[in-house]
Amino acid sequence: MLIPTLETARLRLTALTEAHFNDYAAMLADPESTRWVGDGQPLDRMNAWRSMAMLLGHWTLRGCGMWAMELKDTGQFVGRAGLMCPEGWPDLELGWMLKPEFRHHGYATEAGEAALQFAFNQMHVQRVISLVRIGNEASDHVAERLGAELVDNIEFLGGHTHLFAYYAPHRMSRQAAG
Repeated sequence: MLIPTLETARLRLTALTEAHFNDYAAMLADPESTRWVGDGQPLDRMNAWRSMAMLLGHWTLRGCGMWAMELKDTGQFVGRAGLMCPEGWPDLELGWMLKPEFRHHGYATEAGEAALQFAFNQMHVQRVISLVRIGNEASDHVAERLGAELVDNIEFLGGHTHLFAYYAPHRMSRQAAG
């Protein structure tokens, strides 16, 4: 499957490749990067490889997935962002993870906007969610900046989790409809 490339003002969202792997593995080996994802534990290189392969396979199985985020000016790897819905997920999820030095610069919001446009305009979905572990205030703020509504608090993969929802632009949100 051809993975589309998206561009924003500062970023290129492109297919993860082996050229990204060293930076990707370093990001997943960082305890601060993995604190809010999965079981919260960092990954060794073998499991980082498996993670990257799963994200790439997601494109074939679901028609969407995570992109590598690169700075347009330099090609430098910033992190990952995109859409996924693995088996057992409550809905199509928008997610992101950035290397520590690229946090707090608006890159997650910028990539999230592009991924949401892809979901609504190319995939024609009506709703996308973000699952954010309670306590991850930085990701709560990204979801809110992207226009998400906090619609539920759930237990997910062993953690207390905010379930944020984004709705297609032509569909009224639950709050506006009520």
